[in-house]
Amino acid sequence: MNKISKEESIKGAFYGAIVGDALCLGSHYEYDAKKIYEVYGQKTIEKFMSPGEMMGGATHGIGWGERNYHPGKKAGGTTDYGDYNILVLEHLAATSEPIRDFSVEALIPHWMNRFENGWDSWICTMTKETYAQVKQNIAVEHLGGISNAMAIRHVAAYGYYDTEEEIATVARKAMFTHKNEEALSGGEFFARVTYRVINGESPRDAIENVAVKMNSFIQGKVAQAIAKVKEEADESSALHHEKFSDDLAITSMARLWDIGRSEPIRVGKASPTEGTLPGAVYFILKYVDKEDALNRAIAANAMVGGDNASRAIAIGMVLGAYSGLKSIKNEWLENLEQYEYCEKLLAKLPLLKK
Repeated sequence: MNKISKEESIKGAFYGAIVGDALCLGSHYEYDAKKIYEVYGQKTIEKFMSPGEMMGGATHGIGWGERNYHPGKKAGGTTDYGDYNILVLEHLAATSEPIRDFSVEALIPHWMNRFENGWDSWICTMTKETYAQVKQNIAVEHLGGISNAMAIRHVAAYGYYDTEEEIATVARKAMFTHKNEEALSGGEFFARVTYRVINGESPRDAIENVAVKMNSFIQGKVAQAIAKVKEEADESSALHHEKFSDDLAITSMARLWDIGRSEPIRVGKASPTEGTLPGAVYFILKYVDKEDALNRAIAANAMVGGDNASRAIAIGMVLGAYSGLKSIKNEWLENLEQYEYCEKLLAKLPLLKK
């Protein structure tokens, strides 16, 4: 790989995450990978889709019923994961001088305004709960719910903060709607990995080097993903010969989640960090050494379904940082609904100012 500038890497991380998320809009929360493959013409996704496009106008998730999770969106738009990252970008770009201490309290007025004035994506339970807490004047340090769903929202911070510890802190604070340590540590893990990739480490080295310094939950999930990548690549394994090997790999890395609906959800494809973290690591490591790694990885992730948007932020962030902005397909950037808007905001960040 050619050496790329830090600016190219930072912007690659941001747009890798946002484009990866936008590719998931059409199939977000659809848990049937075979169905996604069939309705997309028996091939990997090549363009942005509107919510539920080619799936009957709604997202038909196994065990979730028939629902359109992002009713105000169209092709080229982002899910709530992408929207949260753009929200944090707006907040950082609005400050003329660098904020050395990222403040949730300072972010909340902007966050409240966005939700009260045209938030067109799915509003997760933790966001609703935290919104109610703010209305009740709950102290900032006590905000959030107990969800273990990983919600990475800090990707714009790489254009703002220049130390790993600052980035790790922002990653946790930006997930202020969550109190669960698995979710918070998952966000911190990918924050540190991406920072190291921007600063010269390979994704594989960064993943391994960060994992050993984190808690046993993170270490176990990373080890699980590494082992699954090796299994899928092994020509003597049954997994290698499966047509939907990525789908089986992801679903095999976490328990079934019986939530009282028609079918149990496989947590490996759902929102909890126990599935999203090893799932994201799996796609990063499977594709990192292949040609056109970023685009292939985020497209393959979209095809698996489930909470593919959560995984997309992590996958796109890490591989985008590694291969840079220019590695992203031009047609995807050009058709990203908020590309020009984000460009103007990114140009205001301290580390990206001309």
